[in-house]
Amino acid sequence: MQEHFPISFKKKIIIMGAAGRDFFDFYQMYKDNPYYEVVCFTAAQIPGIDGRKFPAKLAGKNYPNGIPILPEEKLTEWIQKYHVDEVVFAYSDVSHEHVMHKASQCLAAGTNFRLLGPHSTVLCSSKPVIAVCAVRTGSGKSQTTRKIAELLKKAGKKPVVIRHPMPYGNLVKQEVQRYGKLSDLKKHKATIEEREEYEKHIREGIVVYAGVNYEKILRQAEKEADVILWDGGNNDFSFIQPNLLFVVVDPLRAGDELHYHPGETNLRMADFIVVNKENNASREQIQKVVHDSHAYNSRAKIIHADSILTTESKVNLRGKRVVCVEDGPTVTHGGMPFGAGTVFAQQKHASIVSPKPFLQGSIRKAFQKYTHLENVVPALGYSPEQVKELERTLNACECDYVVSGTPINLNSVVKINKPIVQVNYSLKEKGALDLRTILKKKGLL
Repeated sequence: MQEHFPISFKKKIIIMGAAGRDFFDFYQMYKDNPYYEVVCFTAAQIPGIDGRKFPAKLAGKNYPNGIPILPEEKLTEWIQKYHVDEVVFAYSDVSHEHVMHKASQCLAAGTNFRLLGPHSTVLCSSKPVIAVCAVRTGSGKSQTTRKIAELLKKAGKKPVVIRHPMPYGNLVKQEVQRYGKLSDLKKHKATIEEREEYEKHIREGIVVYAGVNYEKILRQAEKEADVILWDGGNNDFSFIQPNLLFVVVDPLRAGDELHYHPGETNLRMADFIVVNKENNASREQIQKVVHDSHAYNSRAKIIHADSILTTESKVNLRGKRVVCVEDGPTVTHGGMPFGAGTVFAQQKHASIVSPKPFLQGSIRKAFQKYTHLENVVPALGYSPEQVKELERTLNACECDYVVSGTPINLNSVVKINKPIVQVNYSLKEKGALDLRTILKKKGLL
């Protein structure tokens, strides 16, 4: 039945998020909408992002006092306190079971539960858009995006990357962020998590945009781009309508492509599916993700690829004691017990040391929360305090080297009392179908 409400009636809404899609959905669906009142956001996944307000300056005329951002742990309490009519779920890289547990909690509290899809929220661009998304965080989106950017640059095109949001600081100052040089990371007070996504692009001469207001971000990016590259976050779907959608699957987590939200959505929408890390996966794992890809999206074509690990270090790691630092989101809510640093250390026959006896503060809490963690240190740095705890953890570890699988230059954010071996990784397609062939056929090269 179609809903009809008088102009004075407002549905009370809670948006469940993690400082990303929640703000985007607010802009696209609820800001200045006379039929809805967003009474609060709730925050999950990221430490320290609750207890803030979505500021009045960004929220619009209907919210002169801003919108509170409250801890998700008290969701039922907020539903009852604010007499909420509907809860909108707006964060990513969670199991289908997790989503339905939240839905059940909302239904039991007497409110509706809603997911907003791409067609309700997506922005449209005046420039060609290539989107790179994934079924899980840590599958290899950014290395795929970097390869596409390299091909576009060689063809004389100017690609501009728009990244999924990570506004964990002053939201007004972060409304539109442009990263054109490394000093912009300091200018915008980028966290380690932001640096992990932006630094490689910047070093390769690619301008990166991110922030809060993606309508403004897109329009500004269009002024200097020949092609927009959406470099997705977690396993979220694109904020911008793509002309071409690549979705990366990870055979090291075979089966997850069908069990995580909204990764399965990406799998079903993909034009091309990139099976990454095949050089580190078993035949059975590769066959599983290929089978699922064909079963759930028979029109998408498969690109087979390896993730190539390299380092500029000349150190011989054989027999050396090493602690491995990995991309934070990948090994925490991404569920991976290891990353590129660990694989590289194993290839070089290093002796991997457990960091558990040396963990400090919130790094120790991360191990308590994510019980699959054993022999890696997640490069967590959502706040200056957490960066210091990461630094103290690594300095306390009894080892010969730190092997870093995080994409950033660790020395630029922490001072470590032992040498760091930086591991780089890049996408290498194999077989008849590759990115160059696809982009050329689509008229983008």
